[in-house]
Order: sequence, then C-alpha cells, then structure tokens
Amino acid sequence: MIDIITIETPTLGDRSYVAHDGEVAVVIDPQRDLDRVTAVLNDAGVRVTHIFETHIHNDYVTGGLALAEQTGAAYHVNAADPVSFERVGVSDGDVITVSPRMKVRVLSTPGHTFTHLSYVLVVDDADYAVFTGGSLLYGSTGRPDLLGPDHKHALAHHQFASAHKLAAQVADEAQVWPTHGFGSFCSSTQADGASSTIGKERRTNPVLTEQEDAWIEQMLAGLDAWPAYYAHMAPANSGGPSDPDRSLPEVADKEVIRQRLRAGEWVVDLRNRVAFAAGHVPGSYSIGLDGQFATYLGWLIPWGTPLTLVGETAEQVAEAQRELVRIGIDELAGHATGEPKDWADDLATIQRATFADLAHVRHHRPVTILDTRRNQEHHDAHIAGALHIPLHELLERIDEVPTSEVWVHCAAGYRAAFASSILQRGGHPVVHVDDSFENAAKAGLPMA
Repeated sequence: MIDIITIETPTLGDRSYVAHDGEVAVVIDPQRDLDRVTAVLNDAGVRVTHIFETHIHNDYVTGGLALAEQTGAAYHVNAADPVSFERVGVSDGDVITVSPRMKVRVLSTPGHTFTHLSYVLVVDDADYAVFTGGSLLYGSTGRPDLLGPDHKHALAHHQFASAHKLAAQVADEAQVWPTHGFGSFCSSTQADGASSTIGKERRTNPVLTEQEDAWIEQMLAGLDAWPAYYAHMAPANSGGPSDPDRSLPEVADKEVIRQRLRAGEWVVDLRNRVAFAAGHVPGSYSIGLDGQFATYLGWLIPWGTPLTLVGETAEQVAEAQRELVRIGIDELAGHATGEPKDWADDLATIQRATFADLAHVRHHRPVTILDTRRNQEHHDAHIAGALHIPLHELLERIDEVPTSEVWVHCAAGYRAAFASSILQRGGHPVVHVDDSFENAAKAGLPMA
C-alpha cells in the first residue's frame, strides 16, 4: 500500500507531503520545523531516502537541506537553480528509482517560477500521484508575478502551458497534491476542495477549460499584493537554510519592555484580540496566534527589527517561534509570559464594537471609518465614504488617517485588531470593529 500523508501549515496556506510504501519514504517541500516531518516518519516506521523541492519557495524558508543533512537522504533541487549548497540536480524527464515499487518522474512546469518542477509518483509503473507545488492547484494555479512585473506575462504564459503539459503527460486518475492554494498568497486564487485528480482538474480548472489569452487576462486582473517578507525567502532558500534554534529567548521584565518600546522596537502580544482589547502593554501590537500570525507580522515588521513576544504561557511563545522560523525570523530579543500586569504597570485598552454599533453612532457624531482590507476586497464591496488603507500599507500611510475618532474594520476582525493597535500606538483615538463584514449592510450602513 502506498500512503501519502499531508502536513498542513494553515497559517501560511501551504502543505508538505510524505509518501511511502511501508519501508521507504519521499518528502516533498518540507517546512522548516522538521519535528513534524520526523514525527510522521517515525509513526509510519519508515526511513526517508529522497527529498524533493518543487521550486525555490517565495513564502517560506525550506527545511529540505536540514532534513537531508539529518537523515542522509538525497536532496533533489532543479539543476538550473543557482544554489550555494550541495544537491542532487534534477531536470525535465529524469526518473528517480525510490524503491522496487516507487519511482519519481520529473516534469519541468515553469510559471510560478522559471525553474519550477512537478514530480509524478509512479507506483508499479502507473502514475499514482503528482506533486505540483505552485503549478496546477485545486481549481487554480500558482501566481506568476512574484518575480516582479517584468516577468509576470511571460510566466503567465508558461503557467498556462505547464498546466496543459501536466494534463497531457500525467494519467487522469493520478492524484494532484499541490503545495500552495490553501490560503497562501502564492496562489492566484484560493483552492477549492481538499483533494483532486488530473482528470477532475482537466474538467473544472479554468486554466484547462478557458482560452489562453482570456485566462491570463482574468487571472492577472485578480492578483493583489503579497507579503513584503517574500523578498527575503528566495535568497534564504538559495543559500541553504540551516536547522533553526527554537529555544526560548531571554525573559524581558517590565523595565526592559518599556525601554524596547521607547527605542522603537516591536513588542507583539500573542493573545487573542478580545484579551488584548481588555488590557495590554501600551504601544504593543496585537497579532494573535489564532490567525495568520507569521504572515502579517512578517508583512509589516521592518526586516531585522528586534522583536519581543508576550503571551500567556511559554507554550504560546514557543508556538509563535515555530511560526516565525518558517519565514526566517530566527532570533528574538526576548519574551514575557503571564498577564498584562506582569508586563506593564499602566495598561491600555481598546474599545470593541460591531457594525450595528457603527451604524448607530454615525447618527450622533461624525467618525472616520477605516477599511483595512486588501484592494480586491475593497473593490468588491465597501462602506460608502470609508477611508481605505490596506493593513500592509498602514504603517507607511498612517499620516493619512485623521487624528479624530477612527472606527477600524476588516473582513472578520483579526486584521483590524492589528491595525487598531498600530493606530493607538500612533496616538489615534480608535474603536475596533470586531465583526464580520457581511453584517455591515445588514446594519444599514451604506454600501458601494
């Protein structure tokens, strides 16, 4: 029996895979916190002999090289990728024998990057599965613009051709296992469903059902911004990232936290936004572990800024570290655990409200409504008259926000909590609309 085990990283929207025949295993696109991979291998009682990278990743730091060094497995990376470490270079058409039953066939599928590869798992000489990385996703494809605007049209045409190559050269019954598409900003649109086959994608995926020019025009028109930290991922992956040290950093007391905030450093509160609003260190930022923590922290923090984490428990801080090393933030300035009164003598609060509250207050006094959603979300529907500054632009554009009362919203409340803490640190009187955006129209707010 061949077993494919998915290792999900929902906060980044990615998946890694372990495929084994009961004795030996291959690993595809491993994340950097390798204990999850080794736990799967140990539970299955198998040894890894081959590790495959579909591409030089843009949204996380790989654990592939460190896993290869720990296990002695062959590390397969495109021979055309200019990396600074030893690897087993592979190219289109190569076939790697893994075991008497399993082989891996290499397919060149450029589009997400110029050197992107897909890997067909061949079992008993039949196509069993294909690991498509950022090429063919569930009902979508990887985005082609991460290498910059000068390359996006060429890569879009490559992506279209690669999807059709997969449909032509891989059996319809082969399972499709993409790395991206589950919330990752590497996806051109979000994936639909938990599993698929080449045959199903052939019937339903727009890249395989629409004409090339029409598909490219529509796909490119739907792309929005991607996290700023992406700029650091490919260089890190090309350089050969090591296994990170995830031991807790030094403890920061009240005075240390105060001094770090005065120095302009970041103090991030890991608790949920309700707890943060009830009481927090003045000047700290609300980026809870209950959302896309690493994505939004990595997106907004000036790269290299000293970072101190505060949370309820050491386990919470450790989980945040796990998230951060995935995007290459390996060193922390410090941490503190317990309650807010342990971190500061005088605490700040933020008022929370609903869209119904906002509709009510507008009848009594003028307030600024700040929409912190991304451009495409705002374009689809927004509250008439709202000031729109996407969260990832807020630090640079904070001077555009009036110094009068500001009611801040996003789609569900998570991003607005971060935005509210940014505004509060900047001296703005702020109300956090912690509500689902679909309730805005129901509350009678005018929509555009």
